[in-house]
Parts: sequence; structure tokens; C-alpha cells
Amino acid sequence: MKKETKQVNIGGVVIGGDNPIAIQSMTNVSSRDKSALVNQISELKDAGCEIVRIAIPDMESAKLLREVKKETDIPIVADIHFDYKLAIESILSGADKIRINPGNIGDIERVKAVVTEAKKASIPIRIGVNSGSLEKDIVEKNSGVTAEGLAESALRNLALIEDMGYDNLVISLKSSDVSMNYMAHKLVSEKTNHPIHIGITEAGTIRRGKLKSAVGIGALLLEGIGDTLRVSLTSNPINEVIFARELLETVGERTPAYDLVSCPTCGRTQIDLEGLADRVDEELSKLDGLKRGLKIAVMGCAVNGPGEAKESDYGVAGGDGKGIIFSKGEIVKIVPEDMLLDEFIALIKKDMNI
Repeated sequence: MKKETKQVNIGGVVIGGDNPIAIQSMTNVSSRDKSALVNQISELKDAGCEIVRIAIPDMESAKLLREVKKETDIPIVADIHFDYKLAIESILSGADKIRINPGNIGDIERVKAVVTEAKKASIPIRIGVNSGSLEKDIVEKNSGVTAEGLAESALRNLALIEDMGYDNLVISLKSSDVSMNYMAHKLVSEKTNHPIHIGITEAGTIRRGKLKSAVGIGALLLEGIGDTLRVSLTSNPINEVIFARELLETVGERTPAYDLVSCPTCGRTQIDLEGLADRVDEELSKLDGLKRGLKIAVMGCAVNGPGEAKESDYGVAGGDGKGIIFSKGEIVKIVPEDMLLDEFIALIKKDMNI
């Protein structure tokens, strides 16, 4: 069960409480190129992104947010490091949230100046802590970068801004070490009810990054931790959004178009199950109008096949060169192997009026 946290409104997208876990990504085009930003934000939104973060490296980028905001309705988060003036300008330019690490913004008066502007604009601040930028005293205290140190840094910076009388906050603490990341989030989740932005930082290429994110983000989601997430991949950010949605569907936080189960094959398999399962998946992915949440089973033999197929909305159980097609637990027909795919897809399309 998802842990209940405070609700925070990010430009109309509310996270925390019992609200759905929101998908975020980050632009990777020049933050000074309005046309490129607007185009990429539109593509991300079409892919299912609900909140977009933009790196703000200079004053030109901060001021450009005004123009970008005029051409999109998706919430924009300004990502700030080092220069507190960039945070203030981004707020004045209409950012829906800012992301800062108070530890690298400068002295406390500069942090106060940012918080004052955020209060005026009534926008949340995301306090972002990464394993690569922990405070020196915390690293020395823990003899290196640890989960305990990450949690301590996050809670310290959270308390810093709370003590300034502001609690419209989101917290994030990320590491590229999956185990450290998991333990740090567990520690923080036990000590605050502020919404948490989860992810694995610098996860890597698509192949490596998806694996680390599946384990690291998936484990947190199953613990009920996380109110918004970003999958970090060295890739087109659209791939981050697609995989984030797949993760949420896999853990039951969103309803997929369909769930396809198929057995791993063994010596009892007497049809080309691998080819059949792949083709069924491919054909279903092309169909518009499927009732969301369908359970599809493509099974290879008589051991678990009929049972799984009967428990599904639609299923196939293979035999010796033939297969049984099921619909809602009832046998529809038995057909030769070379007709299974066409007959199976035709049945689904007919029932769905596709």
C-alpha cells in the first residue's frame, strides 16, 4: 500500500495523498532554444509525461521560461544549481516548481531569498540531494558516501527550509548505487511525510539503466514509497517516459492496455510458443480500442496451460501441432498451430468491435 504523504500541487498536477504517481522527465535540448524546448516538451507530453524539468544553467535560460510557459500547459520544473539568482528569476518567469540543493546554493541568506520568492508564488520547492554532492561533514562522519549520509543530508536540508516557515516541499535523494538508494529512501520515508520524488540517478544506457531502474524504482514502489518518479537514461527522454509508465503498470499503479503472460517453455512444449507469444504481443500492440486491463495468456502445454488460459480474458493453450483458444474461461475452438494466431486475434477484435 502506498504511504500517504502531504499533497503538493505542481502546476495543476497534484502529488502525494492518494493521488496517482506522476511521471516526470527532463529536457535534453538547449535550455536557450525556445523552439527545441517547446517541441520536446510536446513530444514528452504525448508520450505520457506529466511534469517536465528543464535545466537552468544561466540567466538567459531562466528568462526564456516565460516564453516556453506560454506555449505549453504541462507543469515546468526549473532545475537550479549553485546560483540562487537563477532560482529567483525562474520563479518570476513562471516555473511551477523549482529544484534546488540548499547545500550548493550558498549561505543561508541566499536560500532564504529563494524560499521567500517561492512563498510569494505559492510554488513547491523540490529539495534534491545526490550521492555525488553530499556535504563534506556528512561524508567524513560516515567515512564515505552511505545511505545514512544521504538520508541525513536530505532531512537536514528539509529542516532548514521548514525552519524558514515553508513546507510546500518535495524531497528527493538519489544514488546510482541501487542498494544505497533503496536504504536511503527507506530511512527518509520513516521520518517525513513530505512527498518523495524517486529514481536512480545516472542509471546509464537504455540496457543498463532500465535494469537498475526496474530493481531500484520497482522496489521502492512495492514498499509504497514514491509520489512522483523519473527514470534516468542516457537516451532520448521519451524512452524514460515509456519505461516509467511500464514500471507503474507492472507494479499495479496504472492499468495497462493488456497483461500478457506466457510460459518459459520446456521439453513438453510442442508448438513454436516463443514465436506465437511474440506475434500475439506484436499484433495486440497495434490494436486501438482494446479494453484496458485485459489479461492474455499464451501457454505451451497441458501442465499449466489450460488453467492459466481459462483464468484469462483470452488465452491459448498449445498442444501437439494445435492449440485450444479460450475466451473468459470457456473453450471457443481447437485449431491447427498455423491458424492459432489469426484465429486468436480475430476473436479478440470481434469481441472488442475493432
